Amino acid sequence: MRQKMRCPRCGNEDRDLFFHDRGSWYCRRCIAFGRIDVNERLCTPKWERRKIVCAYHLPYALTDLQQQVVTEVCGYLEEGEDVLIYAATGAGKTELTMEAICRYLNRGKRVGFAIARRQVVLEIAQRLQEAFAQLKVCAVCEGHTSDLWGDLIVCTMHQLYRYHGCFDLLIMDEVDAFPYRGNALLKTIAMNACVGQLLYLTATPDAEMLEQVRNGELKQVTLFERPHRHPLVIPEVWRTPAWLLHIGLLQFLVQNHRAQKQTLVFVPTIRMAQGMGFCYRLCFSCASLSSKSTDRDALLERFRKKELEVLFATTVLERGITIPDVQVAVFHSEHPVFTAASLIQMIGRAGRKKEHPDGRGRLLCTYVTKEQSACLRELEAMNESLRRRLGGKR
Repeated sequence: MRQKMRCPRCGNEDRDLFFHDRGSWYCRRCIAFGRIDVNERLCTPKWERRKIVCAYHLPYALTDLQQQVVTEVCGYLEEGEDVLIYAATGAGKTELTMEAICRYLNRGKRVGFAIARRQVVLEIAQRLQEAFAQLKVCAVCEGHTSDLWGDLIVCTMHQLYRYHGCFDLLIMDEVDAFPYRGNALLKTIAMNACVGQLLYLTATPDAEMLEQVRNGELKQVTLFERPHRHPLVIPEVWRTPAWLLHIGLLQFLVQNHRAQKQTLVFVPTIRMAQGMGFCYRLCFSCASLSSKSTDRDALLERFRKKELEVLFATTVLERGITIPDVQVAVFHSEHPVFTAASLIQMIGRAGRKKEHPDGRGRLLCTYVTKEQSACLRELEAMNESLRRRLGGKR
């Protein structure tokens, strides 16, 4: 009879994913996070629980609807419920978590904020540090693993393996995105890191999360209004033969150039991003950014400083990045890499700031897919919800 084994970290019980070495069996399913033997016991890292007298400061007051959402979320958490904040892109999801963070820390609880993308970790950590000036906010991601402990941890999903059994409140942003979505290993590691409540944030909940809401496993709070109360950008669809797509993009870029506005162009492949970034340099100051870019932080900083007029990017920048007054185009938006959720997120980069509440988006494609149609329907439904709330004024 074969011995039954279970990995203490990822819960793996598949005998074929264990290997015998040096007198012990270890799990190969989660070996990327370091070797762990079957008989090894995972311990919670030594992280002192201490009450922190803290408060947070925002550069602007929350809207009445945002404050209503905050009250509702904190109420659910205090009842021991896990919560999903389903909010439009640019609705201020990070700001909606700050009251809960403050309450947990002031009670001596430990809080973590986990995000799918490295670049977003750095941006959110900076925003939280500005809000909680008296705290040590620690960003943990690729290139930032020398300091693992602080009053508040912000990390990628992968880095949660370092925090087994640590968090009384774990805020999970972008759980519907790669690499977390559909990844049973990362989900197990995340669940093991949390010993209290989970607070999920997303503008594009997947079917599994919505099913959890229907089953009563999650409490849902919705917010489709951005703080400036302007409607979400609805992209225009430019459908044309492939050889004319560049003309549609060039027209869009020229219009933005004349209006002195920057453009973020999403493309489906790394090769395409590199090629277009090179070719369009003849007309604009531009660059390309992808997961293979070694200077991602520097490129994004140049774009923020308006040293670049156009940035060609893969889906690596589809979430969590805020660039004031940016216009968005999606090139070959019929490509299967672009789902309805990713298209919503990409178009959601436009019109986020109070100073620049209106923006433009363009989907350039050779044919219209179900994903593009679903994106348009979802954005229009959110705007209709906002119009109803404002009494048809918009």
